[in-house]
Amino acid sequence: MTAAARSPQGGRRAWAMFGIGVAAYGTAVLGRTTLGVAGISAVEHFHARASLIATFVVLQLVVYTAMQIPAGVLLDRFGSRRMVSLGLIVMGIGQIIMALTDSVTVAIPGRMILGAGDAFIFSSVVRLVPAWFPAERVPIVTQLIGLSGQAGQIASALPFAWLLESRGWTTAFLVVSGTALVAGALCWVTLRDRPPGIPAPPPPRSMRAHLAAVFRHPGTRLGMWTHWTTCFAPMVFGLMWGFPYLTQGEGVSKPTASLLIGLLAVVGSVVGPMLGVLVQRHPLRRSNLVLAMVAAGALPWLLVMLWPGPAPLWLLTLLCIGLAAGGPGSAIGFDFARTFNPSHRLGAANAVVNLGGFTACIIAIQGIGLVLDTFGDGPNYTLGQFRAAMAVQLPIYAFGIIAMYAARTKARRVLAQEGQVVPSWREALRREWRGRTRRAQRG
Repeated sequence: MTAAARSPQGGRRAWAMFGIGVAAYGTAVLGRTTLGVAGISAVEHFHARASLIATFVVLQLVVYTAMQIPAGVLLDRFGSRRMVSLGLIVMGIGQIIMALTDSVTVAIPGRMILGAGDAFIFSSVVRLVPAWFPAERVPIVTQLIGLSGQAGQIASALPFAWLLESRGWTTAFLVVSGTALVAGALCWVTLRDRPPGIPAPPPPRSMRAHLAAVFRHPGTRLGMWTHWTTCFAPMVFGLMWGFPYLTQGEGVSKPTASLLIGLLAVVGSVVGPMLGVLVQRHPLRRSNLVLAMVAAGALPWLLVMLWPGPAPLWLLTLLCIGLAAGGPGSAIGFDFARTFNPSHRLGAANAVVNLGGFTACIIAIQGIGLVLDTFGDGPNYTLGQFRAAMAVQLPIYAFGIIAMYAARTKARRVLAQEGQVVPSWREALRREWRGRTRRAQRG
């Protein structure tokens, strides 16, 4: 009897491990997004300009992005349990520093420490899925990971915002840090990398060769540009600039702004499983699904920026709904990494994919802060100044779409060389129609 037969995938214990992993990721997202809600409070707390507060988030994301490759290699070597636990504890330490200081020179390293811990978590949780679940369930289960991230974003937009308003800066950030430390300890005690009886994949012998093999495949790069194009805009909105844009720029009340940002999470929790089912049924049409998710976010942004005067609430709601599709869409990038790479390279492949969205996010957040400082006098900005700043996102969208098309062409060429032909959309529709006709006739 094989090890896989002794320890079948997808059972009750698999869902328990998945629950622990997604709780860890939700905690990480809570810590990651706190400064997005506290952006205006941070300007007052640290007596700093908007561009400097944006630098907090940018440096956090720079460290997060710079740590992706080392984190991916370490993940391939040491496994998810150790990396998730370490990451949460490091994040908790970073939040303690943020809670106890009012000095910019101390707070910036604290935020960078948080970014270093955050780098270990998502890729580690994603790697748990193919170890614990059969391949046909992986796209749907991967989308469910995004739900925990949405829950973390809801926690920052609602309970954390309430704590910040009612109890103050120190208490709010100490509660978040305590949550991360407790979650890290629980993961160390309870999380397991794979079912009993399944051997660990061989560790990489050469880091350089390991990374070169991962990045060389156009399928990995397709995943990276997918993540770039879908992920950065909702992160910019949730991490830093959404709350001040809505309250100061569009004149929305703080409770309504919190609900709109929370809408990203609610809609994402609905879109994610639906998208997972579509990816499972149409694996050769994944890039078309990605482009649909990109359009859902980019077109409402363009309409909001062109609207004369403050945008109506229905349009801002449509914007948040469209942006919400980006999170589930970005998970398709990790599905590209999984299907184009062997299991022993999956940690590094997920890390390369994760580089995409966070690199774009860094560029956008810092660019928006610089435009606001150039045309405005903080901490109060006009609607026109905010819209000019938010337009920084449009060329980032365009670049990502072009790069994704180029990588998709090369990936399809590789599939053709391996004997797998990607049908045209017309042929795909014909096959789908023929399949439905046969099922109806059999029924």
